[in-house]
Amino acid sequence: MVKNLNYLFALVFTFAFYSNSSGQNIIHDAEQDILLEQYGMQWAEQDEEIDEKLAALEKKFGKKPNIVHIMWDDNSFGEVGIKELNYIRGFKTPRLNKMAEDGMTFTRMYTEPSCTPTRAGCLTGRLAVRSGMHTVAFPPEGSGLPAEEVTIAEVLSEAGYNTAFIAKAHQGDIEESYMHNQGFDEAQFSMYNQFPSIFWHEQGQNANMTIGYCEDMQEKDYLVDQTWRPYGWIMDVEAKKGEKARETLPPTLDNYREINKIHQEKAVDFIKRKAHDDKPFYLAYWPNVYDLLPGQDRTTSNSSYFAQNIEQLDRNIGEILDELKAQGISENTLVIAMADNGPMTEVVGAMYQVVFNGGKGDYREGGIRVAAFAQWDGVIEPGTIIGDIFACHDLYTTFARLGGGTKYIPRDRIIDGIDQTAVFLYGDGQSRRDYYHVYTGPYHAATIKQQYKRVWIGGRPGLVKNDFYDLYQDPREMRGMMAQFLWAWGPFDMMKKRHDAMIEKYPHTPTRHGIPFEGIENLRPETIQYQETVKKTMEIGK
Repeated sequence: MVKNLNYLFALVFTFAFYSNSSGQNIIHDAEQDILLEQYGMQWAEQDEEIDEKLAALEKKFGKKPNIVHIMWDDNSFGEVGIKELNYIRGFKTPRLNKMAEDGMTFTRMYTEPSCTPTRAGCLTGRLAVRSGMHTVAFPPEGSGLPAEEVTIAEVLSEAGYNTAFIAKAHQGDIEESYMHNQGFDEAQFSMYNQFPSIFWHEQGQNANMTIGYCEDMQEKDYLVDQTWRPYGWIMDVEAKKGEKARETLPPTLDNYREINKIHQEKAVDFIKRKAHDDKPFYLAYWPNVYDLLPGQDRTTSNSSYFAQNIEQLDRNIGEILDELKAQGISENTLVIAMADNGPMTEVVGAMYQVVFNGGKGDYREGGIRVAAFAQWDGVIEPGTIIGDIFACHDLYTTFARLGGGTKYIPRDRIIDGIDQTAVFLYGDGQSRRDYYHVYTGPYHAATIKQQYKRVWIGGRPGLVKNDFYDLYQDPREMRGMMAQFLWAWGPFDMMKKRHDAMIEKYPHTPTRHGIPFEGIENLRPETIQYQETVKKTMEIGK
């Protein structure tokens, strides 16, 4: 009887913490409810201590903590932040190495397999498939993050934060998806990834990284359609909340290089402007990073432009950490620095698998297990290494908790992010998840539970195949097993059934489509031309 009463008390206390003023609970996936049943009392007691610690910090600094989330593209685990592997790869990342020494290193930070889904996951706390943001698209895509998704910027704005987004959003080119329409007070952002900027011009074509885009490499005798190529795409825009956007610079390689410098300057400037404001700030700085064409020095032993860019990224992150210290706010600022997915191995001469097999777009560890670090001076114990499973979606719920915004998290949909504040305050062994569902595009590709992974795609009907992996014994997933894991066949099946049942109860939002580039004031003629092409496409069949 006492045990049952304690169990009920734990559930009531924990549910109360995750409830808003109307008493509704955050809806997590079914697997989390199973963990809550087992650890509800323990977590409820720990949450009381966490509340006390956060209240003491707020009293000390006069406001809730600032949050800086830095995220870049396509980086193999081990390439940054680990001095020994720096030597193996032939380039150095001293500032990220120092960040690891001064703060926290994650060894099982899971993202989605590619950039658009991971960014959607961080913004919404939801698997990207739930918001229709499961696929990487190129200009003009005519789709984007739906307005009804509630981003972490919206949550923290409600909680009283200054918010800014700088650099690569990749959340679509329809007006409702723009970052200043998704909760950010100020934003300068790209709607697409780096490839058009780097390669869709004469320099990229001359380097054989683009074929048939520029006029001198097109059909000479029989070309008919003069409007087919997407010359009117937009590289970068800026705006403030409630206002129309403006294109900053038209898409050329030189302008791309200039914009990357501007993004870094703006990130530092935002910190300077908001450091001593009465309100705390949330800065999402997701730099483009990569420039893989000539016109740069090559000073690393690796001798690639990729390596050169990584070293520049490292210096830029160091500049941000230095500015936080210079402003005297590093002890009240949580900084997360991480990659968004594994390497794009198709880029020959640049990106490679280092520790894990697989890369961008892949459900294997190399595609989804990324370099990630955290620093919070005086709070995170220096040199902390985290072996727990941590998902990029967890940042949403954790940032909301730190900022006093948990009550603003929506209660009418599944939130995959778990509050992981305990990891930052107490260190290793404190994660509140031991599972992760991996999607590649709209397909449920694999499920991870503890140190085991089961792959769902490519199996044989009626009988499991060699689809099981022990990620401790076989971290590179070189040898799939079957017979040794027949005991896990049923438990994994049940996980998938529970997951699918929750989807049936809370269906995914379909991919949101619309007319690209609306809400931008200074459209170029070629942009308007291509916009019209998309409109005609969408009207066919109506």
